[in-house]
Amino acid sequence: MYKNKLKPRTAMTLVVLLCTFGSAPATAGVPHHSSPPRINTGLGRSFRFVAYGDTRFTDPANTKAANPDVRHRLVDSIAAARSDFITFGGDIAYNGDNPDDWKVYDQETAIWRKLRIPVYPALGNHDLHGDIKVALDNFFARFPRLRRNRYYSVRAGNSLMLTLDSALDETSGPQGRWLRKQFTHLPGCTDFVFLVLHHPPYTSSSDDKTLGGGHSARPAEEKLAAYLEKRQQRIRARIVVFSGHVHNYERHEHGSVTYFVSGGGGAHAYPITRAPDDPYQSNEVNYHYLLVEVKGHQLTATMHRLELTASEARWTEADSITISPLVSGAAPAQSAKRR
Repeated sequence: MYKNKLKPRTAMTLVVLLCTFGSAPATAGVPHHSSPPRINTGLGRSFRFVAYGDTRFTDPANTKAANPDVRHRLVDSIAAARSDFITFGGDIAYNGDNPDDWKVYDQETAIWRKLRIPVYPALGNHDLHGDIKVALDNFFARFPRLRRNRYYSVRAGNSLMLTLDSALDETSGPQGRWLRKQFTHLPGCTDFVFLVLHHPPYTSSSDDKTLGGGHSARPAEEKLAAYLEKRQQRIRARIVVFSGHVHNYERHEHGSVTYFVSGGGGAHAYPITRAPDDPYQSNEVNYHYLLVEVKGHQLTATMHRLELTASEARWTEADSITISPLVSGAAPAQSAKRR
């Protein structure tokens, strides 16, 4: 493993929040442990987290599935960023039912546990590969706070993060009803609602694989986007979506909702043909992670890109956007820049 001289984080001071989130409503006749948990981070109005995905932890000798050197560099850089938590957009392991792939995850991310950085993941299609029961056992063994729930929420300051399982329908059935309930009972003083899932509602990528790889947006996620954009018109909190599946970086703006595709965690990368309205125009491979910093009523998300050449590896901040809650009667407050 790589050597890392970072010291464990000091204990976090809890703050009394002005905005109070209610407890998740109980369901009659259902044991409490079967209800999706609402995890309370104890964070105040200023915090930072990392969002990324598609790492495909597996045997480092398997360089076709993923780039092990990139994985290591990303893990170490994320550790050095000292974020308050990490959220995965899925495809953590290459084959979810392979215990050896998860052992590689355990070994390569040991620094995060040393620093006591919590991880809040979404399930990806690779995490469910093979025997689904074995795959879920492997997944939940690493994340016991989820209480074997495939979707759940996390609250941090005046923000709420809703993590979805895109292997299940997001807008109907139990998950869809749960999602609607979160928005129905959203406190008015909430500044940001983050959604984390694997499959992207918007992407410049395509199943035609013109450039060697890609995925089109699926109807289920397009329906989710329509629901979110309709909801956005009725709430002041800004909705920000983090997804993966496409092994690159994208940022899209629709109906005042910001959509990130952050699938540059180490899985075999491929360039994509960018849509003309894609704010981030790049023909490059984009191994990266997103650092999201919330300070009061403002959020800044910065894409930290790993550039690899034959002679060196260096980090750049290739894209950044600042977002604020909506103000009644005013245009959305946000600014973006490429660096």
